[in-house]
Amino acid sequence: MARKILFITTDQQRYDTLGCNGGTLASTPVVDQLARTGVRFERAHPQSVVCMPSRSTMLTGQYPSTHGVWMNGVPLPVAAPSVASVLNQVGYRTALIGKAHFQPFLDPFLRFEENAMSQGSASPLLGLYRGFEHMESAAHGPVGPFHYSRWLLENHPEVIGGFYSVLNSSFDVNSEGDGDTGAPQVHVNPVPKELYHTDWVADRTISWLNTLGNDEDWFCWMSFPDPHHPWDPPQSEVARINWKDVPLPNGYIESQSQREAILDDKPRHWRAWYDGTLISNYEAPSSWVPATLTADQVREVNARNAVECELIDEAIGRVITSLIEKGCYDDVDIIFTTDHGELQGDFGLLFKGPYHVDGLMRLPLIWRPAPSAGIRPSTVTKPVGLLDLAPTFCQIAGVSPQSWMEGKALPISDEDATNRDFSCVLTEWDSELFGVNVHLRTIMADQWVCTTYQPGTSHDGSEGELYDIVQDPLQHHNRWGDPSLTSIRDGLVDRIWESLPRHPGKRRILQAPV
Repeated sequence: MARKILFITTDQQRYDTLGCNGGTLASTPVVDQLARTGVRFERAHPQSVVCMPSRSTMLTGQYPSTHGVWMNGVPLPVAAPSVASVLNQVGYRTALIGKAHFQPFLDPFLRFEENAMSQGSASPLLGLYRGFEHMESAAHGPVGPFHYSRWLLENHPEVIGGFYSVLNSSFDVNSEGDGDTGAPQVHVNPVPKELYHTDWVADRTISWLNTLGNDEDWFCWMSFPDPHHPWDPPQSEVARINWKDVPLPNGYIESQSQREAILDDKPRHWRAWYDGTLISNYEAPSSWVPATLTADQVREVNARNAVECELIDEAIGRVITSLIEKGCYDDVDIIFTTDHGELQGDFGLLFKGPYHVDGLMRLPLIWRPAPSAGIRPSTVTKPVGLLDLAPTFCQIAGVSPQSWMEGKALPISDEDATNRDFSCVLTEWDSELFGVNVHLRTIMADQWVCTTYQPGTSHDGSEGELYDIVQDPLQHHNRWGDPSLTSIRDGLVDRIWESLPRHPGKRRILQAPV
């Protein structure tokens, strides 16, 4: 009997939302305890800072340029490599419960298998789906082709109207907000806590785990849709954190003149988005101008985001309690992470996009190995990536990593990381939206984060960003043009191209905006 695997992901969660990572706003005792008894990673970066490419990397262990999902709306082929398939083939029971998003969400005609499955049972219609024998899907609300949506419609239709409408009548991303400050996508939601998707994902996970015998090995991906916008947690829970008492985050620059000077020192698309003249990510409302964001709106967004993080932590606690009650907890490896971060007020911005700074790139990642494995708690400061997850799952299961995986099993200490050359991590971005195309490649190595831009709508290919994260952790001072750092910059850029896949996969077709 091998070790069992509970893989927990959230959506769009910052590194600093956890107490174990220095967060002070949300109370996260369950995940903090996993960190104390496991391996906590200081520098985990995604290979893309947007949902579909990043989630496809988790599943395949490949860079976006290899698996081909280069932006949201580009579907990952059903036949693409999958670590779940590898595990299922060696006898693991497999399930994915919650948000998948390997294929586009906007799919009114159910062209994609992932969405068509919600019309049937929780078991995939054609046997396994990407190696998962059981799948129950959810997204950020009650609309769309998901099991959670159908469950609400069939059992609790009275609560559906209380959720935020993500799209407006023109099918544009909604920019309205009806909280106290008018912050975009902040919403008063009367849904009872027990009917909200966070508790639903935990409930369905517990239900599936209870069908398994303790002698069975299993891989369960429990995927929470929060704390991704819209920020509409159950209103009964909002009083946990009074937004008026929330301090402004360190990354928010209160002085308008200072904020705009810092943005002007970055490549052109930063200031263009701030001024509302360029949109490069569909999920950022096109009618909203970031320059209008107020300090109180930042406080209210951060408060509701923290409430969502607390609800997730409590839901994870219920699942862990169920594992303890089953008597299998000591043989379960638990890995917690997210797909990408959220700007959440940094630089006067919200949401995400082609902005490779810590708010989006630095992720929470915690691995609590099964106690039976005898791995000592530690903190790893060397850089790792989400493409290292798939080989880690294989290692836990006693299976050799597959040849198509481009990462390495996660290190269990800095010594292990050094011995196995975890010295850098790479992040890609490609997008083409509303006639705007942006292309970034980033490396994090030593004390530097370096981003080079390829030619696009706003860039001629000479631009870039270079930050010393020791001296400038908030990444306010772009050193790209500093003549004293030319050799460091050029060396890092060369290392980007040397480290990325030499033979990228087929460029796949964009089929939906998200």
